[in-house]
Amino acid sequence: MKPSDISSATAVEETVVEPTPGRAMRVAAALQAKGGDEFAKPGSIVEVKFVKGQSLSLTASRLLALMILTAGGDAWQERPHRMRKADIRRGHKGNERISDMLEELHRTLFAVDDRSWRGKKATLRFSLIASSREETEDAEGADAGWIEWEFTPDARKLIQESETYAVLNRQAVLGFRSSYALKLYEIGALRLHRRQSTWRGDMASLRAALGISPDVYADFAQLRRKVIEKAKAEIDQLAHFRLEWREIRQGRTVTEIEFRFEPKDAPAQINTVDEIERHSAGRKARRDDAVESVEVGAVVQSAIRALVAPEKAAELVFPEGSIQFGADALAAIGRSHGGGWDIDLIADAYRHQMGNRLAKLKGAKLISSWTGFCESFVARRGRP
Repeated sequence: MKPSDISSATAVEETVVEPTPGRAMRVAAALQAKGGDEFAKPGSIVEVKFVKGQSLSLTASRLLALMILTAGGDAWQERPHRMRKADIRRGHKGNERISDMLEELHRTLFAVDDRSWRGKKATLRFSLIASSREETEDAEGADAGWIEWEFTPDARKLIQESETYAVLNRQAVLGFRSSYALKLYEIGALRLHRRQSTWRGDMASLRAALGISPDVYADFAQLRRKVIEKAKAEIDQLAHFRLEWREIRQGRTVTEIEFRFEPKDAPAQINTVDEIERHSAGRKARRDDAVESVEVGAVVQSAIRALVAPEKAAELVFPEGSIQFGADALAAIGRSHGGGWDIDLIADAYRHQMGNRLAKLKGAKLISSWTGFCESFVARRGRP
């Protein structure tokens, strides 16, 4: 080989670019480093469709969410990820049938729009989990062991390239009792983060997104009662937003549906922390109580951990004057969630709405309430 050929080959080798993760994985890594219950699920995975006739059960959907939480910013890497069985069961009674959930994840097919090798429109069908190992022998009992898994190459590619993400709350995910509600919660969190507050599709698209079999709830009145109304009740209680919908008809037939996701205002965000911290027993009764309307949103405790010293977090209060100086955590939230509006302008509107209740708010409840108000402020007024 000539010296010039050697130098050319070396130059080619030096220009090889290592794969880098997209924004979703960078955010996932940051949230994982902070700790807490919030985690990022890539938008590409939130928006995958179920292959016709297939769906995930509620327990399998929860396990998938916990897998993504555990993998964090490394979910796109070609490497195994590990989780304790106890972490899957945490907060729940009895055996969660981990083996059944893993097998369900293995056999469930998902679909995304893609291009063929000829550049034509195509549908890519794939599984999310390539392999898994479950410890079946442990001195402390079966549930004290670990599981290990790897995502498929197709799943890793989608995760790596995703620039969008939904910030979810672990306790909220575990709190849902309907797989359809959990899926709509993920879609809503993704849409709100994009500042795109609606999702619209025909009946086939709705079934594909939620994993509703064609032979289930064939009549829209049943689908409305069994799926949409129940999902709304849970989301309005456990999410940091409310769910509304509009039915589009041709004659008397519902042909499309539009979901609208609306951030909750400040008082509703206060109840977020309370409900998330309460035991799930009695949650349905609290939700159905016509006297006390409980509305729950996502907890943003990571803001406290990131910007306030731990020993002062519980004492954090809303200042009377400008929040530009001396209130770093509150100012950062205003800049991040305030849509570009002057943060002191938002703060004045917040004080006016909260009134005397503001003096009683501290720590995590204040952070959650203030974040919800900023989001609802932008939702009402748009960007400046």
